[in-house]
Amino acid sequence: MLNLKYWRQDALSSLVVFLVALPLCLGIALASNAPLASGLLAGMVGGIVVGFISGSNVSVSGPAAGLTVIVARSIADLGSFEAFTLCVFVSGILQIIFAAVRGGVIGNYFPTSVIKGMLAAIGLILILKQFPHAVGYDADFMGDEAFSQADGQNTFSEIEIALRSVHYGSIFVALVSLAIMLGWDTALVRRRRYLSLVPGALIAVVASIILNEVFKGFFPFWTIEEKHLVQIPFDDGFRDFFAGLSLPDWSHLGNFKIYTTALTIALVGSLESLLSIDAADKIDQDARVTPKNRELLAQGCGNALSGFIGGLPLTAVIVRTSANASAGGRTKLSAILHGVWLLLCVVTIPHVLNLIPLSCLAAVLILVGYKLTRPALIRQMYAKGWNQFIPFVTTVVAILFTDLLTGIFIGMLVGFYYVIKSNMHKAIVMVNDEKNYLIRFHKDVSFMQKRSMLELLDAIPDGAYLVIDGSTGVFIDDDINEIIVDFLKRAPSREITVELMKSSLSLSPLFKEVAHG
Repeated sequence: MLNLKYWRQDALSSLVVFLVALPLCLGIALASNAPLASGLLAGMVGGIVVGFISGSNVSVSGPAAGLTVIVARSIADLGSFEAFTLCVFVSGILQIIFAAVRGGVIGNYFPTSVIKGMLAAIGLILILKQFPHAVGYDADFMGDEAFSQADGQNTFSEIEIALRSVHYGSIFVALVSLAIMLGWDTALVRRRRYLSLVPGALIAVVASIILNEVFKGFFPFWTIEEKHLVQIPFDDGFRDFFAGLSLPDWSHLGNFKIYTTALTIALVGSLESLLSIDAADKIDQDARVTPKNRELLAQGCGNALSGFIGGLPLTAVIVRTSANASAGGRTKLSAILHGVWLLLCVVTIPHVLNLIPLSCLAAVLILVGYKLTRPALIRQMYAKGWNQFIPFVTTVVAILFTDLLTGIFIGMLVGFYYVIKSNMHKAIVMVNDEKNYLIRFHKDVSFMQKRSMLELLDAIPDGAYLVIDGSTGVFIDDDINEIIVDFLKRAPSREITVELMKSSLSLSPLFKEVAHG
């Protein structure tokens, strides 16, 4: 049931979100090596369908930068975009299953350092992958041989090849677009509400269209050719829109890669959505809490439909959500209306969208990538200590040199190592005054403290008086208890006196204090 109490604020904020989402939908599709229309389709579904089902009042969904790496590699691996959209459809079904089994708690089991490392790596990949578009790399100019070589190279070698064939008009548009977006984010603009409601990315898009028209009239050599412009295939309005919807290639249902890719999209997309929802609840001025399992259901329905009609996978997106909240959005009506505006834009003015240079969209994505991996984030993670910084850096490096899923797995292993190490740290401490020794358990003690316990007991000299304080350890593993029992047996032969301090709260039979009545 829609709440129309704040419809004026929601209508205004929906326009702001639409203006933010339009260039991002196109840019993310470009970064994913997918048809540009697929990004717009995902934006529409994320706004209208997910917005209607979701329990969040300020969150906005759409194609996300966090999935671009998976999408680009999956399309290449599967051989066609239609096969990939089948993955998107299946991932939506998996998310619906996650919701049914109450999987909304999944986000609680990923270390923050790994998540931030994943986003930072995606930011770096966005910057590196968009560089050829920003400089107007022309494969035809370089010849078929160089183009085929670039296809077989890594990101860095592709950049090197792109630098051999640059287009000065594209470079100029990219630099102007970056300058506009950076300038639009200054305090001077933010203080003027009527200006701050218009996103810098949209101003950059408009400016890029005007610049290319100027090139056509006065600087033909700098004119950006059609193949380096947006190409939306909906020139004839609604009729072309519905005719252009691309169904999944169902013949790939027997391909095992479909299901592994779908599972990856479902897990990463669900995690990104849940993290975005947590952030959305924090900026909701009414402090409402979003049901996590209902959000998974909404995302699942959205991805199933998006994949069915040829759209990209979608998630809850913090960029759009932040724009919605800052513009005064109060209910889900804002997210739904932003999807409606995207639909109307595509079917009424596609010829205008097809004037946008790809180098401008590359600049938009480069700035998004920079914000994901900004130096302040690196300094922040470093300031938190090695147990946060090393998993963060490991995740970034692993993703850059492998792939997203492998990188996250490696980051998780390192992250869990530091979690375990942190839990082990000072779980058992020992102090002494001459031959009087005290061993104290500060918290629960697992079998992983066996080595520490053995080393401490071996350090007790002959003739010492030892107190083992287990009163503060509710749980003490049986392996630790066994080590202590063995030491108690050997202690008399070394003239060591041992006293055990017990507690009625302890779950260990060795340190359980029995009440006498």
